[in-house]
Amino acid sequence: MCNLYSITTNQAAISALFRVVNQYVGNLAPMPGVFPDYKAPIVRTGADGRELALARWGMPSSSKALMDATKKRAEKLQAKGKSVDFKELLRMEPDSGTTNIRNVKSKHWMRWLDPEHRCVVPFNSFSEFNKAEGGDIWFALDESRPLACFAGIWTNRTSVRKVKEGETTNDLYAFLTTEPNTEVFAIHPKAMPVILTTPEEVETWMTAPTEVALKLQRPLPDGVLRIVARGVKEDPAPTAA
Repeated sequence: MCNLYSITTNQAAISALFRVVNQYVGNLAPMPGVFPDYKAPIVRTGADGRELALARWGMPSSSKALMDATKKRAEKLQAKGKSVDFKELLRMEPDSGTTNIRNVKSKHWMRWLDPEHRCVVPFNSFSEFNKAEGGDIWFALDESRPLACFAGIWTNRTSVRKVKEGETTNDLYAFLTTEPNTEVFAIHPKAMPVILTTPEEVETWMTAPTEVALKLQRPLPDGVLRIVARGVKEDPAPTAA
């Protein structure tokens, strides 16, 4: 599961590569470490074309996951002799979100697979954790960390992300995963992000019918990725152009 990546390419280069016509990110600083529930740039389709926007990493969790978490919390409160309004407890259940999406046949995810909710998530490198190999192992297309993107989905949701924040309304995103190629398998045998590396793949993901777009949910060919850093929480590479 990829829960850490970097995006250090400047926003002008991001906008040029993904043909962005509107930007809603302010002065975008380099992000050598993006963590779950952090805001980071995504490229999505707006009313006037492609737009670069900031969203929080983590799509809404399934209703079952939230129901199970609420039941556990209700049981703990009841064990302390406290009364419980379960409906209100469920409404206010904290949900920091789901960062990686594998089962696209799930009804929970199918609602967001149309082009309106698809996005790409720019990145320069991503990390998979393996304690025996040194901790966070960073992968990129090569040592220069060229700009690429994950195949993602996004939505807008009013929910409780953190208890201290209460109910907030946010743009949210996550990206698809698939079986790992050889390089990632050696570090993390369960999955790797779905990575798009060409303008044609980006166009297909952003615009094609769902059954066509989902054919991109596949690992990169073996030999494409390189390990570029080990054992650090942020990619130590200099800011990419």
